[in-house]
Amino acid sequence: MIDWYFGAPRRAYGLICLACVLMLAFGLYLQHVVGLEPCPMCIVQRYALVLVALFTGLAGVFRSRGLQATGGVLALVAAAGGAYTAAAQSWLQWNPPEVVTCGRDLYGMIETFPLKRALPMIFRGGGDCSKVDWSLFGLTLANWSFIAFVVLAVLLLVLLFRRPAAR
Repeated sequence: MIDWYFGAPRRAYGLICLACVLMLAFGLYLQHVVGLEPCPMCIVQRYALVLVALFTGLAGVFRSRGLQATGGVLALVAAAGGAYTAAAQSWLQWNPPEVVTCGRDLYGMIETFPLKRALPMIFRGGGDCSKVDWSLFGLTLANWSFIAFVVLAVLLLVLLFRRPAAR
């Protein structure tokens, strides 16, 4: 099983891309069917997941080891950013601010403020980023997102530092 997965890096990158697409689909299901409204930090995590999917999808298409490595490194950076944002949101959920101020949604912030003011507000998060709307096995969506990004990062590291197959 390990040889099948790591012996064929293009297939591995494709499977990681597919996993990201499935996680994005689940997030859209929670938003549009269940009715959970994503907070600004959730949206940033979605963008990070889109980038991981995009870079691993491209890495899976190319046969060149150099292009695969470039896609893998870019995906790893996106996964690290997503893990950081998910960890920050988890911390907000475990230590909610005493004064809860409902933050604006991402689109409202971008429409109202210039981008250089909106970006720090997005990463700071609003009061709604500390709200727990859904959990599974005692872990919130932010916790699960952090775990997923860490697993993706570990898989990408293994792919990047694997030894090429002997020919």
